[in-house]
Amino acid sequence: MEIINPQSQSQKPKKNPRNPAKRRKIHQDFDHHVEVCSKEDGFLGSYYEAKVLGKVGRNKLMVEYKTLLSDEDGQQPLKEIVEAADVRPVPPVILVTGFEVLDKLDAFDNDGWWVGRISGSYEDGKYFVYFESSGDELAYPIHRLRVHQEWEDGQWLVVR
Repeated sequence: MEIINPQSQSQKPKKNPRNPAKRRKIHQDFDHHVEVCSKEDGFLGSYYEAKVLGKVGRNKLMVEYKTLLSDEDGQQPLKEIVEAADVRPVPPVILVTGFEVLDKLDAFDNDGWWVGRISGSYEDGKYFVYFESSGDELAYPIHRLRVHQEWEDGQWLVVR
């Protein structure tokens, strides 16, 4: 992958990034936009955009999802209590001109971001993405793909 804006590859850590309590504080601000990692079967490891509504106890947060709707009426955003450890900031946008075979990335599908690897490309600009977790291979246009990044010790790391 060719990265256009390399300065956005990492986000400078906050004060004392090795302290887990300090890292979690980032997510505890009300109305803060975050991503929540799913722990449910069939969705394990996928990330969903949400905003923090409040803190629940010591290690949990109430979030409202941007793309997931409640089962009750299918009209309202889903609200859920999640573990603070499963919440991270929204990763910075990294502009790319394209991807290469085996590049690790996130693909937007079923209302969330799923980790996969490029397995090939079409002539029309779509990329085949292989998902190890499910064994599926699907085609996506580049606007539904993003560089895979990991949130570690209060900073973003590009993972290839």
